[in-house]
Amino acid sequence: MHSSSAEWLPVAIAPSDRELEVCVLDYDGMVHALMFPCHRDGAEWVDHASSRHLDIQPTHWRRWMHSAN
Repeated sequence: MHSSSAEWLPVAIAPSDRELEVCVLDYDGMVHALMFPCHRDGAEWVDHASSRHLDIQPTHWRRWMHSAN
């Protein structure tokens, strides 16, 4: 689909059928990646492991590449 799996992509094109690494703005205005995989459910974002809906507004995403230990 995209040339590099490590490339950050716009949230507007985030797929809903896979685990994603997402970046969010924190309260200080700094961008950081969440430490757990998420997926999109319509306009909502969900913690992939717990299925808990998250109150986040991601800035961009890429495919989740962290290995499960």
